[in-house]
Amino acid sequence: MNLRLKRWITAGATLAMVATMGLSACSTNRALSSETGKNEVTMASRTPNWIFPISAKGYTQGENGQFIQSLYRPLFAYKSTSETPYKINLPKSLGQVPDVSEDGKTYTITLRDDAKWSDGTAVSTRDIEFWWNLVTNNKDQWASYKEGFFPDGASLAVLDEHTFSITTEEVFNPSWFIDNQINKVALLPQHAWDKTSADEAVSDLDRTPEGAQAVFAYLQGEAKDLSSYAKNPLWQTVNGPWKLSSFTPDQGLELVPNENYWGEDKPKIDKLIYKAFTGDDAEFNSVRSGAIDFGYIPAASYNQRSAVESKGYNVFLWPGNTITYLALNFAPQAPGSKFINQKYIRQAMQQLIDQPTLSEKIWSNTASPTCGPVPMASDKVGTTDGCVYKFDPDAAKKLLEDHGWKVVPDGSTTCENPGTGEGQCGEGIAAGDALSFKLISQSGFVSTHQMFEEIISQFGKLGIKIDMNEVPDSVGASQACDDETPCTWDLSFFGSQTSWGFPIYASGERLFATGAPVNLGQYSNPEADKLIEESTRSTAPDALQAYNDFLAEDLPVLWMPNPYYQITAVKNTIDLGELDATGDTWPEDWAWKTDGTK
Repeated sequence: MNLRLKRWITAGATLAMVATMGLSACSTNRALSSETGKNEVTMASRTPNWIFPISAKGYTQGENGQFIQSLYRPLFAYKSTSETPYKINLPKSLGQVPDVSEDGKTYTITLRDDAKWSDGTAVSTRDIEFWWNLVTNNKDQWASYKEGFFPDGASLAVLDEHTFSITTEEVFNPSWFIDNQINKVALLPQHAWDKTSADEAVSDLDRTPEGAQAVFAYLQGEAKDLSSYAKNPLWQTVNGPWKLSSFTPDQGLELVPNENYWGEDKPKIDKLIYKAFTGDDAEFNSVRSGAIDFGYIPAASYNQRSAVESKGYNVFLWPGNTITYLALNFAPQAPGSKFINQKYIRQAMQQLIDQPTLSEKIWSNTASPTCGPVPMASDKVGTTDGCVYKFDPDAAKKLLEDHGWKVVPDGSTTCENPGTGEGQCGEGIAAGDALSFKLISQSGFVSTHQMFEEIISQFGKLGIKIDMNEVPDSVGASQACDDETPCTWDLSFFGSQTSWGFPIYASGERLFATGAPVNLGQYSNPEADKLIEESTRSTAPDALQAYNDFLAEDLPVLWMPNPYYQITAVKNTIDLGELDATGDTWPEDWAWKTDGTK
């Protein structure tokens, strides 16, 4: 999860949101906090663990994407309300709106001519070429890569210092290709990074496959050394509004304005302090005491909103273009894959998840049902309109019994009629096999824990056992299984603050296509692949809907209550500027209020 998970795994996605929010600032007119007398903002966040603007497997958490975006401006930023074609947010983008050729295969893009790196070097198409050479020669290491998708079947042409083009072999839906493919392109400082060691002089190593691989290995290795982030010269060459001034793994970081930032949206504050917390309780205690400027309220504590507001905070629900789900492990190595590969079992499991009640009681109405892979329309949020499966334990019980299971409420449900015929348990399931699953879930989130206590209890009423293991990083603990990686999970949840946030076009090639980079459970269905591909090529209005309808019914995952991106608590003396449903946040647009308004 392009790292923005947007938030993946977001993630999701995730505390990622918080990690993205900072305040911002102009080099003039910097107002001070009336409480501290300092021009800085302290925020709750998870500490990022990746800084290199090429995503890596296992490092796709949302806080990483937002952290990187503060330091490195994207080729294209997006805004859901933008009237610019493809909803590009031009003031935040290094590229201008692409010109699409008449045959629909060539996208010509001009870079801003005023952008520069923090050392004064101009941003140029050489930085585009550098990124291209690194990713095309190291595709197996790039978390955003899926075989057959960008940059496969595409070629790069550098036209001049500020203009380049990307030409595809086939025609795609321009909205999809610009918003979901070209948006992965990052500008990297070739003049500072094209080397294989700290002491080596920069050259054009990236222009050979061997050189590109060596440079990429060096940069990835440096990115894994978290303790060196603040002092490594590599990461001081940025083109965004912020620079990293301190970084302590698992504790927090500080950002200061990039004095050579070229944009008009220069930061309005002098320091962003990202403070890590061990979990909801510790973070919420800091909010209740008024000790943090920007934080969040855990869903389980939303009923304390008025107490938080009395401490001088504005509290609001932040929506997102998101979905939340419980990943299912279809890999043959997974302990429960023989059960998960049976669609009727997936259907029964979905019918045991009471999304409306969980959203209301556990999430205090700060979550709403997810019905499929495409986010709910704004007028449907909070309903189950479009959900194929409603909460129906009796129907779930009947499904199991009709397929050869002896259902033992509050006991152990076992296969009584093995085989692959009608009324039998299905392929690979033996007589006496008990329905049980190993679940990995995020720790540190009260509502998540309470939700799974309810779900585990509900499953238990039909004799289905769920063995839950809570870990800080459920994404990292449930990577896709292969012959060399021990496979110990059946279900994985990383949606405490949504599982996946889409940029603009909510297609599923990265989530649910066979071999997709964040298809952790290795779901594979030829019909799904066909519909996903059609959604990337066709401009027909029903292409995305057809994809949604099929996967909503086929259950590549179990659909779960989708929390609001965040229940934000921010000091009422801070002006956040314009917030956007995409989840992108721009700390440089924020400032302390100077007129005393709240």
